[in-house]
Parts: sequence; structure tokens; C-alpha cells
Amino acid sequence: MIPRYSRPEMASIWEPQTRFKIWFEIEAHAADALAELGIIPKEAARTIWAKGKDATFDVARIDEIERETKHDVIAFLTHLAEIVGPEARFVHQGMTSSDVLDTCLNVQLKRAADLLIADLDRVLAALKTRAFEHKMTPTIGRSHGIHAEPVTFGLKLAHAHAEFARARARLVAARNEISTCAISGSVGTFAQIDPRVEEHVAKAMGLRPEPVSTQVIPRDRHAMYFATLGVIAASVERLAVEVRHLQRTEVLEAEEFFSEGQKGSSSMPHKRNPVLSENLSGLSRMVRAYVTPALENVVLWHERDISHSSAERMMAPDATVTLDFALVRLAGLIEKLLVYPQNMQKNLDRLGGLVHSQRVLIALTQKGASREDAYKFVQRNAMPVWRGEGDFQTLLKQDADVKKYLTDAEIEEKFDLGYHLKHVDTIFQRVFGES
Repeated sequence: MIPRYSRPEMASIWEPQTRFKIWFEIEAHAADALAELGIIPKEAARTIWAKGKDATFDVARIDEIERETKHDVIAFLTHLAEIVGPEARFVHQGMTSSDVLDTCLNVQLKRAADLLIADLDRVLAALKTRAFEHKMTPTIGRSHGIHAEPVTFGLKLAHAHAEFARARARLVAARNEISTCAISGSVGTFAQIDPRVEEHVAKAMGLRPEPVSTQVIPRDRHAMYFATLGVIAASVERLAVEVRHLQRTEVLEAEEFFSEGQKGSSSMPHKRNPVLSENLSGLSRMVRAYVTPALENVVLWHERDISHSSAERMMAPDATVTLDFALVRLAGLIEKLLVYPQNMQKNLDRLGGLVHSQRVLIALTQKGASREDAYKFVQRNAMPVWRGEGDFQTLLKQDADVKKYLTDAEIEEKFDLGYHLKHVDTIFQRVFGES
């Protein structure tokens, strides 16, 4: 997590002061429940809240204590006792460190998911606006990077919209899955603390009680959360790579907005590089890199070990902060994307009509030619055009074998661009629910 790729609202979720505030709330809510159950004095619970709720925790002091205790939760509790006074002896009764750590982590991951869902909504809005703007803007579809058949630029963006809509649904599910609380004691048996305390804390923190925990909340929940972030990052890069390819000089069908005063190269003043898209590729790789440790963290010894802990301290802030930055950058890229319909048409025409070869192939078979012969007739006329030797439609009209089946007018009809776009409305209806 570095400032260059961090946004303040997401980064603040992972700051030490935020973490200690959440730790305090967990402990204080637990004290409330213990007081209601008659296990600790109600006045003690009130004092804990009164002295701790507006406290600014001294991070340097907590770090100083931890250097001696070698235990972060004990260091926090020691500092909290300095703030609360004698009533602090009623804090953390029957609880284990993971009750605080895991519940806090899930609160943070839930808050992070809320921001990421808002980011996705902005991406979706940008994609929808631009998709309808270019709904019928014809462009060439490519497979293997090679010209295939016509599509529209709006369809490209509609495809991305559907992909990010799925991403949003997955993230909502991951947010729900991670929203659990464990206040169950040393090995999850509630031997030293009543399950009703967990229920109270869970409700107060906007979580659900974990049905069964060990000393920790099961890490398959976290694995699914980070796997979801990884899939979203893959979708970010897929769209970023599309922009990078479209911005190539030889293509130039779309490009990133280039602001006044922006410089593309330290040595070549003419350069306009797809730096935002390239940056998104790099950031996406970092988010995906955390999926593997998240999966490996599922495998802990018995009721718990701490092999997951060090990884989570890095991956939780890094993955969420990085994806947050990437999604906002992607939204801005799409909102300001420069689109060049004339270049799209120019590229469509570049192969002299070869993009209509399948229509001719099908027409020949429908008129009686075998598929093998039809393919041969079409391909032998396509290859010279591929080499820049003539026009596809003209060559077909001069081919005796083709003319046995198709008239000139029938050949010409197969070169209608609109034919390829006749179902765009249907696809948009499926994606956006409107035409």
C-alpha cells in the first residue's frame, strides 16, 4: 500500500487508528453484553465506553508496549487500561485475541467491499453511457488479433458492462460471506464466554455470528473474498488491454484522453502512450497475486496457527486499496475515452470486403454447393485480396464456379454491413434491459 496508488477513503480503513477504534468497539460491545448478563458490573461497562469512545489511541505507545510484550492485542489492552483505569480489568473477559483480530478484519473487509461496490457502480455507469453512445458505431471484430467480422464499438462496451455487472454480484456475495463475527474464546467452544455476547457484538458491528469457529473464523471465507477481487482485477486488465490494442498507431480506433500539458515521452515529444491502461495491467497483476496466499491461508493447523496472519496484514490493505484505485482509474479512462469512428470504418474496409466471407460461404451452400467446395471457392478468392491483389467482391463475380450458384446481385447483397448489426438491439436488451 503506497500513496501513489491509494485513495484516502480506502486507505483510512487500514490505518492503525482505525484498527484500534474497531478493536475498542468490539471490546466495549462485549463488555455491554457481559454487563447485561450480570458477569461484570454495569458501571464498569459504562466507564469503558465513556473513557474510550472518544479516545485517540497512541499508536507509538502501543508499538512501544508491543516491543516488550511481542503481542499486539496485549499491547493494545495495556494501553487501553492506561486510558480507562481500574475498570479495564473487566475488558476482554473470556475472549481470545483472534476474537478481536478476526472480527475487526471482517469489519474492515466489509467496509472495503462497500467502497469497491461503489467503484464498480461508477465503472458500470461509464460503460453504459459510452455503450449507448456507440451502440451502432461499426468496427471490426477480431479473433486472434486478426480481422474477423463486423461488430459495433457499443457491443464491445456492452460486453464489458455485463462482465462488471457479474463482478458486482460476486462482490456483493463475497461481502456477505465475509460479514461474520467470532467471540467464542480460545478454541471456539464458548467455555469462558456466553454465546449471547457474540450475538450482541455481531449485531452491534453489523455482522452475523460465525456458526462454528475454532480459534479463528474459517479462512475459506477470506479466500473467496480475495478470489473475487482477483477476478475483478482480471476483468479490469481485460478491458485495459483492449484499450491498449485499440490505441496502437496502426489501429487508432480509440485512445486515452491526453490532457493539455501532458507529456508522453521524455525523449520523443510526439508520443501519446496508453499509460493509464498499462498501469491498470500492472495493478491488476498485484491484486491477482494475493489470491494464492489467500487460498493457502485456508489450511491452518488444528484449531489455529498464525501462518495466515503475516500474509493477511499485507494482502488485506494492499489488495483492497490497489483495486479501489484501479477501478476509479478505469472509470475515468472510459468516461474520457477518445473514440474514432472514421478510423474504425477505415479498418473495416482495409481487407477489401473479406470480412463478409462467411456470408458468401453460407450462400453457396444454400444454393447447392458442398461446404467443402464452397469453402474452397471463397478461400481461393480471399487469399489474393489478403495479399493486396484485388477486391474480394470483384474476384467473386469473376469466378466461374461461384457464378454457377450466385448472381452478381446476390453476391453484392452479401456485402451489406447492416446485416451484421441486425441483432444489436437484442443484445442491448439482454445486457441493459432496454433498447
